[in-house]
Amino acid sequence: MTPTPALGALPRRHVLTVPTGPGAVRLARETAERALAAWGIGERHPAVGPALLIVSELVANSVRHAAEASPQTTVVYAASPDCLVLAVHDRHPHRPRLFGPDRPGPAGAGPGGLATVVELTHGLGGTAVVRGDADGGGKSIWITLPL
Repeated sequence: MTPTPALGALPRRHVLTVPTGPGAVRLARETAERALAAWGIGERHPAVGPALLIVSELVANSVRHAAEASPQTTVVYAASPDCLVLAVHDRHPHRPRLFGPDRPGPAGAGPGGLATVVELTHGLGGTAVVRGDADGGGKSIWITLPL
């Protein structure tokens, strides 16, 4: 699997901060589409469709579960010639466990958004990591996809 590169090592970067509420998912997805196109990663690239779904799902989770504790959600888009990195940050302190085909969830945990994110990510040979803020008051979910 591809390790998550240092953000500063990625030559293409864009950061979007949006209110954690209605419209956030649409804006995050549209921003991803524009950034990828500007970086020459066309809509026909096999990572683009999954990347857009991943961004949408992660931002939707922030809206659904973190809005009360986190009035803003930040999305980081970054790329190099060989990888795409997406990160979604909110200030809700809960750090979800990432479940997928190689890390099954607890009994009774049905397919959910994060399971889909992990499955898509791993299916493309990428990585998914949850990183807590240093103060414990928030977290980011980092996705790295090979290009």
